[in-house]
This record gives sequence, C-alpha cells and structure tokens, in this order.
Amino acid sequence: MERVAKFLKEAGTYYLATVDGDQPRVRPFGTVNIFDGKLYIQTGKVKDVAKQIAANPKVEISAFKDGTWIRLAGKLVEDDRREARVSMLDAYPDLKAMYDPDDGNTVVYYFEDATATFCSFTAPPEVVTF
Repeated sequence: MERVAKFLKEAGTYYLATVDGDQPRVRPFGTVNIFDGKLYIQTGKVKDVAKQIAANPKVEISAFKDGTWIRLAGKLVEDDRREARVSMLDAYPDLKAMYDPDDGNTVVYYFEDATATFCSFTAPPEVVTF
C-alpha cells in the first residue's frame, strides 16, 4: 500500500474513474493519504463524483510516471470520522482554503479489496493487493 501511495503522490495527478448510470466518468484527482493503515482519497460531498461513488463504490484509478503506470481498482468506503478528514487536510494544507473537517462537505474514502497493477512496456506487470 505504501508503494501505491508513493507512486500516486510522485505522479502528482491521477485519474479516478466512476460510473454514472451506464456511462464511465473520469476526472483528475491529486489527494492520497495513508491513515489508520488504509489508503484514502478526498473530495467534496456536493460533487457529482461523490454521488457516483455513493451509487456504485467500485472505482479505478490510473496514473503514469517515468514510463510506468498504475491501475488501482477497488471499493471506496466513506470514513465519517473527523480524524480521517483532519489527517487528509493536514497532508494537503492547500485544500484548507476550500475544505474544513467540519464543513459537512469534506468527505474521505478508503480503499477496500484493492488491487494495484504496476505496468510498463519493458517489464512484466506487478500486482499488489491490500
């Protein structure tokens, strides 16, 4: 899990895919944090992405860095603990201009049953589960 978090942080931007009815939706994200032994991401509850995750929590992330890419598939589980929101915002202080742990909008999710596949054109895929 630490390797996955490190890769996503170093990539800077990753792309999160959700499902909206029968239509895939992909958008750039940048937050990733390990808290309480789990890999977390963050968004706002008012955004369409949060509504899509609520309807179908199965997502996939993809990122590319230095000739290697990752696909991370799993189920997102909302963590409504204030401590989880604080940890994310402390990891990304710039977000504090838009989000607050007590604003009713900040939502954090952790991955459950996750499978990360590291790929490149020059090496066999490596799979990590957590």
